[in-house]
Amino acid sequence: MSSISGSLKGKIALVTGGSRGIGAGIVRRLASDGVSVAFTYLSAEEKAYALVAEVRADGGTALAIKADNASESDIRNAVREATETFGGLDIFVSNAGQLLIKELGQIQTDELDRMLAVNVRAIVIGTQAAAAVMKSGGRIMTIGSVSGVRTGVGGGSVYSMTKAALGGFVRGAAIDLAPRAITVNNIQPGPTATDMNPAEGPHVDWLTKLIPLGRFGKDREIASLIAYLATEDAAFITGASLTVDGGYTA
Repeated sequence: MSSISGSLKGKIALVTGGSRGIGAGIVRRLASDGVSVAFTYLSAEEKAYALVAEVRADGGTALAIKADNASESDIRNAVREATETFGGLDIFVSNAGQLLIKELGQIQTDELDRMLAVNVRAIVIGTQAAAAVMKSGGRIMTIGSVSGVRTGVGGGSVYSMTKAALGGFVRGAAIDLAPRAITVNNIQPGPTATDMNPAEGPHVDWLTKLIPLGRFGKDREIASLIAYLATEDAAFITGASLTVDGGYTA
């Protein structure tokens, strides 16, 4: 067993948007390290329960909770259910997000409001709720995007804005929660192979040319940073936005 696995054994985590993609990779990694993992899903119920079954078959512990990241009550209820089911909360990963690629002049107000609710407001609410039940030394992480640093393509104005907001949020939240030794960090993945963004998809040729390592990232590579930040070894890292992008923003 690795030192990271040993240091996380017995911890309790909640991952929003954990039924697929990067979120599912985080759930798998934390569970394999001995963490009891609750995760939220909205529409992918079949994938959510398949992931629970997979984790349990591997000897881990997982709980799927249906929740809409745009709903304050859903977010707070998810934190409450995870805490009551497992007996506490040590790690909160705000991963759920919404992507909208649309030319600026075509964006409707309801689309803007939904993006802000899911990608920004939910992070604040989730962090508030998680921090309220955490003991000293907890870990809070947001999943941003390199789009918060480099938009790269047309139509990404609102999405980039929401992801750029996370960098400012974690800096302030890290100061507020430092007296309790709770760290708050933002992870910014670059192009990552998922079911929604397959490595063999239509954009792979031109996009990989912009990545010095010449490939998409893997969800387990993002998850490995989450696992490290959750350990005691990372206790002095807070308020940071850490990029995992194969050199895309270099």
